[in-house]
Amino acid sequence: MADRTNGEITIEADQAKIMDVIADLPAYPDWSDGVEAVEVLEATPEGRPDRARFTFASGPIKDTYVLKYSWHGNDSVDWTLESGGVIKQQDGTYTLVANPDGSVTVTYDLTVELSIPMIGMIRKKAEKMIVKTALQGLKDRVDSL
Repeated sequence: MADRTNGEITIEADQAKIMDVIADLPAYPDWSDGVEAVEVLEATPEGRPDRARFTFASGPIKDTYVLKYSWHGNDSVDWTLESGGVIKQQDGTYTLVANPDGSVTVTYDLTVELSIPMIGMIRKKAEKMIVKTALQGLKDRVDSL
């Protein structure tokens, strides 16, 4: 059974700029730990990724998997796993909420289940690290643009 892990970060940018970085999946290897390559397989009429194939390697976990995306303007994006090997479930959401000071709070929710056994405490710690590094990577990428 997979558990949901989440985290949040505040970024000094508008929602559109942040969502543009999130939607630029082929650039993920530049800022997202473990992501080696991303190929957009299908795009929405608005040009955002609809389906994408990821090549991932971090520690003992190496996989190629396909995610299906659902975009909700610049407010949020959800994804779910269509196919994978080691990763047998992945559901995630980035939610962006504008703050009165012009910054945006980004919340990242992630559920991952692997086909290989992993002690619950170690898995939970790894999930928290994935969320934390993803949010910091997103912030650093937005700040650099």
